[in-house]
Amino acid sequence: MKAPLNRRVFVVGYGAATALGNTFSKTWQAAAAGQAGFRRVSRCETKSRSNVVGEIPDWDPSQFPYVTRKEASIWEASYVFLTMEICRQALAHAGLEMDSQTGPRTACLIGSALNGTDSYRIAMDHYVNLGPLKVSPYLLPNVCANLPAGKAGMLLGFTGPIFSPQGACASANHAIAIGSRMIRDGDCDFALVGGVETCLVPEIIQGFSNMLATIKVGPKDRAYDDPSQASRPFSLDRKGFVLSEGAGVLVLAAEEKMKTLGLQPKAEIAGIGWTSDAKHFTRPNAETIIRAIRNAIDDAELSPQDIGSINAHGTSTPTGDATEVECLREVFSKGIGRIPITANKSQLGHSLGASAAIEAALSIEAMSRSLLLPTVNHIPDPAFDDLDLVPNQARKHGYEHVLSNSFGFGGTNCCIVFKGV
Repeated sequence: MKAPLNRRVFVVGYGAATALGNTFSKTWQAAAAGQAGFRRVSRCETKSRSNVVGEIPDWDPSQFPYVTRKEASIWEASYVFLTMEICRQALAHAGLEMDSQTGPRTACLIGSALNGTDSYRIAMDHYVNLGPLKVSPYLLPNVCANLPAGKAGMLLGFTGPIFSPQGACASANHAIAIGSRMIRDGDCDFALVGGVETCLVPEIIQGFSNMLATIKVGPKDRAYDDPSQASRPFSLDRKGFVLSEGAGVLVLAAEEKMKTLGLQPKAEIAGIGWTSDAKHFTRPNAETIIRAIRNAIDDAELSPQDIGSINAHGTSTPTGDATEVECLREVFSKGIGRIPITANKSQLGHSLGASAAIEAALSIEAMSRSLLLPTVNHIPDPAFDDLDLVPNQARKHGYEHVLSNSFGFGGTNCCIVFKGV
């Protein structure tokens, strides 16, 4: 094999659709204003008390010119059109055009925790109620994890490597990390990297509820009359995450290609750290999370005191939040109190495999504006009184490096350090 090129890798654009908005711009504006995007589920019917979710507002793929009636009838998995559109938005934001030079050198890595679960549900309903011949012949492509990236390539014209990194709730950070390594080594010049999740179906909602992962909103909970208060990472009364749909895509570029094409850098991929727990399939392991954080900082050739902000995984679960704080205290020691910590899931909920990419885009945008996004819905927990959790309101803060954490079921951890430009 050829020697790696050891190129620097930059983020030059991004796109997102979240519970706060169907574009990154709308998401950013709502996030900076301290809003949270939760409501009772309308995508489906559920008897679960975990019925407060994050839905993408004003999301109607039928309005896109490339979603014909035939296309809509074939692609029943909602993550397909969502990926296509957010990849399109990300390329537009970057100002990167696909042509005979850039297209063959552009990869697309879009992770997902659940893939085309909704299309499989439709197929099972047809199989049981209408008979086996009514199962769509396109079922298998709908559930293939690489298909959304493939369809995005058909729409946008790139022909580099496409696949779906499968790292559960850390999938998008894995996509960013792998895409960065591919560009660094010379396998491609550009990469669309991120994650997508369309998880709001009854069985998934009920499954998370039954495993006591998502918040059950009863009459005495403060989110009962105001669903926007359901997600509250690091808060005294946190009791489960809010399940959300969403997608986030970053456009990465090699330094010299970025300069040749006049693309504007948003941030540099400075360091990557990834580990696995080898302990439990849902409960986090502090030892290996600490190693992932330290490896990311070391890969960036930094010291812990160089980190100016932390974007926490911060799911709003009692154990998950406490373990992450334990890990941060170990890595940053007494300096942890001077590093602001933001938990975007307080505003967006947990969009599983898409979360890390959305959070990365928000982190980069915040850093470029010398701003800290808030951790909303926050009631102080005395156990975390040594932390700066940026409670409830955004604030100004200049910094050069942000650490973004992401952890997933199966014991997979991926942490990335972004450097401002």
